[in-house]
Amino acid sequence: MTERLTPLELMTKLISFPTVSRDTNIPLIDWVADYLASHGIESYRYVDPDQPKHALFAHAGPWEEGAVVLSGHTDVVPIDGQPWESDPFTVTERDGRYYGRGTCDMKGFDALAIWTLVEAHYAEVKRPLQIALSFDEEIGCTGAPPMIQAMQGVLPKGSAVIVGEPSTMQAVTGHKGGIGFNTHLVGFEVHSSLLHTGVNAIMAGAKLIEWANDVNSDNMAAKPTETAAMFDPPFTTAHVGVIEGGTAHNITAKDCKFAMDFRVVPGEDKDKWGTAYLKKVREVEKQMQAIVPETYIETSTRFDVPALQPEKDGEAEQIARQITGDNASHKVSYGTEAGQFQEAGYSAVICGPGDIAQAHQPNEYIEVAQFEAGHDFMLKLLTRLQG
Repeated sequence: MTERLTPLELMTKLISFPTVSRDTNIPLIDWVADYLASHGIESYRYVDPDQPKHALFAHAGPWEEGAVVLSGHTDVVPIDGQPWESDPFTVTERDGRYYGRGTCDMKGFDALAIWTLVEAHYAEVKRPLQIALSFDEEIGCTGAPPMIQAMQGVLPKGSAVIVGEPSTMQAVTGHKGGIGFNTHLVGFEVHSSLLHTGVNAIMAGAKLIEWANDVNSDNMAAKPTETAAMFDPPFTTAHVGVIEGGTAHNITAKDCKFAMDFRVVPGEDKDKWGTAYLKKVREVEKQMQAIVPETYIETSTRFDVPALQPEKDGEAEQIARQITGDNASHKVSYGTEAGQFQEAGYSAVICGPGDIAQAHQPNEYIEVAQFEAGHDFMLKLLTRLQG
């Protein structure tokens, strides 16, 4: 019989693949497919037509609808410039923690999901189990939608999705949605002593950023809706995290580039915020073109992630709560693929080991106790699936 790796051995293997979002994840997916095949489990792929990225999904148990789906992403954020004390792509245990890029976010859960699928196969569970491993979650959850679409008609439709983002094994039933726009302002260069005859793309861009500041101030001052009050902060936010442009201090900047991102509370239309931003873009562009007609502003959608809406008597939530015993209300402001599964007709909940505070950090880690809690969750899930 082919060796059945432990969850820790599986995590160690997954971490060894440096699947930073800008790079390929195919070697990892190939390894997972081969490992599952060695245990008699057939896997399927979504192959991205534009870049070397694959998603993988697989099924164990009776070939029927109603599976529990364990969902995780395979990409990780870069380590560039981070002061790591050990090799980021080698799992290192010290002080009750497993260190390594992705241990927390979220190859620890991926390893547990793979382990559980293999165990479900050998246990001949009565209710099916599926795994879904995506790519490009870290750059806007762009890999999950085509993967979810590819699953339809290939695997029997699952019903309850557990997205294993780090939640310290608490059942998170709602998160904000998001929409983001790459923004490129093209101005007109002149000597800064004659700035009134040119168009400074940075200063024009500042008008859009100041508009975002006003949006945040207005939303913060408004009374939150009942749903918004569940989140921290209890309002939709607009944010610019990186900006670049200009060539010299005494030249009006020809170019300015940044991304405008919105995190939108459930119940609000994220497209409304996108429309409002694009309206402001056109207003600023008109001001630019009144000085130099050939100036302009380009925008493109960077990401578009639906919110996870709290479900009434949601099946995924019930499973997570019954296994963990957690009956508190948990909502988060970051986005995940859970809303995308929900939008595709699945019940969805977030429940995974680790603390989101450790994600993306130098010396990223997952507590050994959290990893073991995730393993215990999977053991109890297997018992449920066996009926």
